[in-house]
Amino acid sequence: MRFTDFLKATVLLSMAAATVLAVLTVAGGAREGDHQVVLVSVGWWVVSAVAGGWLGRRADVSAQIGRLLAQARAATTMPEHRPTAVLLNRLWPLLLGAAAAAVISLWVVQAAGVAAGFAIIWSLAWRHQESAVKAIEERDGATFFVERTSPIAPMALQRTPGLRRETPTVAAEEPPRAA
Repeated sequence: MRFTDFLKATVLLSMAAATVLAVLTVAGGAREGDHQVVLVSVGWWVVSAVAGGWLGRRADVSAQIGRLLAQARAATTMPEHRPTAVLLNRLWPLLLGAAAAAVISLWVVQAAGVAAGFAIIWSLAWRHQESAVKAIEERDGATFFVERTSPIAPMALQRTPGLRRETPTVAAEEPPRAA
């Protein structure tokens, strides 16, 4: 799976988890007739959105992703294409956390609200990373792929040759020709 696609999927799945958990919070608050839980949760989500927006405001790669790209193993062939396996292998903590918060929210409504806030922070903080990595790929003429590793091992990338983007340079104007 391409690393840029993985980053995009991470942001989308994080926001999807936040949405589901927010719906569970509102539904649980309505079920129990506790509107204060919903109001406090909405406040937490606003704070989370501001914090995530602040953390993800820069358009360059984060230090962690920069190290990951620098440590990418060179390869001449593309790895096997198994996006579902890669997503489950790398994003299981997100899925497990969202599922646990959803189950706990059956008894403690606030759990889903708190977890939704953290998912909002995560998704907004990582929203520019995909385009930053794509710019590096175009500049260097490489494509990064997520290697298949153990679910508890650190992520590893493969660097394969890609298409380099040639940017035109501005040439000095020629003097006019004599007629």
